[in-house]
Amino acid sequence: MIVPDTNLRGSHAAQATMPRRAERQLLLWVCALLAAGGALWAAWVDGQIRWYAHHDMAQPAAAIAVFGAAEYDGRPSPVLRARLNHALNLYRRGLAPLVITLGGGYEADNQHSEGGVGAAYLMAHGVPEQAIIAETESDDTEQSVARLEAIARENKLKSIVVVSDGTHLFRVHAICEHDGLAVYTSPRSPGHDVPWRIREERLVHEILSYTAWRLHLH
Repeated sequence: MIVPDTNLRGSHAAQATMPRRAERQLLLWVCALLAAGGALWAAWVDGQIRWYAHHDMAQPAAAIAVFGAAEYDGRPSPVLRARLNHALNLYRRGLAPLVITLGGGYEADNQHSEGGVGAAYLMAHGVPEQAIIAETESDDTEQSVARLEAIARENKLKSIVVVSDGTHLFRVHAICEHDGLAVYTSPRSPGHDVPWRIREERLVHEILSYTAWRLHLH
């Protein structure tokens, strides 16, 4: 009768267990490194967003471009109005002879667009029609930048002051730079104090949107 070697079987089991344990440890290390890398990336993007939000780079340029925000049946939303008022102030200071309003419309409202509503608002506040270009087709930031680049190329605009919410401007600047536009960022006034929860939601949105754009480039 052959007696099974229990020590040998135990040795094989131990050898099989060791690689599995090593694999789990490696997986934990990889997850930890990815989490740390993600946290560092988010912290860096957050810092860039905050820097652009608190630094006004406005200076003489060929044009001022206002990035769109919601409009309500032909009337600018409070956010869009604040952006337009900021652009209006820059125009009155003589920083540029031309204002470009950006933003398309919505499927439910085919009569109005963010760019068109912005242009009408500026004209109602004294900006001549010939000093305004309304872009009315873009649906998001990347499309707005692409249309802005086309307008700049067609009109030989060498530099542009871009106006939007502060938290939006880091991403706007990055996309403009990638598309070959020379821009100076100018954040609109935040107005009344925004609840911290909304501020954090905007930051998270911009971190994710910028990251998605960068990943798309590769």
